[in-house]
Amino acid sequence: MTRLLHLSDPHFGTEYEPAVQALLRLVDDIQPDLVLLSGDITQRARRSQFAAARRFVQALQRPVLAVPGNHDIPLFNVLARTMNPYGGYRRALGPVLEPVIDIPGLLAIGVNSTRPARHERGEVSVAQVERVARRLSQARADCLRVVMLHHPVRAVVDSDRKNLLIGRGVAVRAWVEAGVDLILAGHIHLPYVLPVSGVEDADSEIDVAGLTLWEQGAGVEDAPEMMRTQARQAWIVQAGTAVSRRVRGGAPNSVYMIEHGVEEGLHQCAIERWDFAADAQVFGCESRLTLNWCRP
Repeated sequence: MTRLLHLSDPHFGTEYEPAVQALLRLVDDIQPDLVLLSGDITQRARRSQFAAARRFVQALQRPVLAVPGNHDIPLFNVLARTMNPYGGYRRALGPVLEPVIDIPGLLAIGVNSTRPARHERGEVSVAQVERVARRLSQARADCLRVVMLHHPVRAVVDSDRKNLLIGRGVAVRAWVEAGVDLILAGHIHLPYVLPVSGVEDADSEIDVAGLTLWEQGAGVEDAPEMMRTQARQAWIVQAGTAVSRRVRGGAPNSVYMIEHGVEEGLHQCAIERWDFAADAQVFGCESRLTLNWCRP
């Protein structure tokens, strides 16, 4: 069994310290094999904020795979944004912007969707899409195949369409066809899980009937049929903000725990959303979705 913790958008510089401490306790309790951090690690890419982020990552005492978000590029320091946009990020989190972890049971691929010339919108190039698809297609049949980037590829709120990844249609199609199981992202501070296929239109409307009920903690038997079907080829796991005060839409600070294993060729994957309860100052499991599939 492989256990992952997906967190996003901590925005150090706006962190809520009780949530930070509660998250560290959660990590100590569940001991994930890997922590996946999908960008916007700082609020304004300042040295002090990257230093706080580095202390947090070190305090996790777990392997971490991270990618930058648009907030991790200097906004007001035009010279740094032009000449060395990822300098602070690299000093705090390492030199690799698109890390890959390939271990028994797991292939996790990081994709840098930020562009220094853009303020918010993310983008993937043809070269990035092809590189990821090639790596996915070479993965072992028994491993969980994960792609993580900062910007979302699907939206459930109309106002978030402006935040969707540029190039998402080609990317999702190629990655699903190459065998991706989960596409992890952040950016919009709104947590949800959605099925995705490689043939649907990236700009088509998404039927999210029942999604709110499921995300509020109903059992999987209460989830809509579209969320229980095994016919879907991949799933999007869209994380909220882990510890920032910049929560949105009534969703508290939250993270996702993902557990995956294979038994006699059947992949079994549980996706749990853990929310921060301010009164108790702990993260607790609010919802659980169980998926099963066989690798074609």
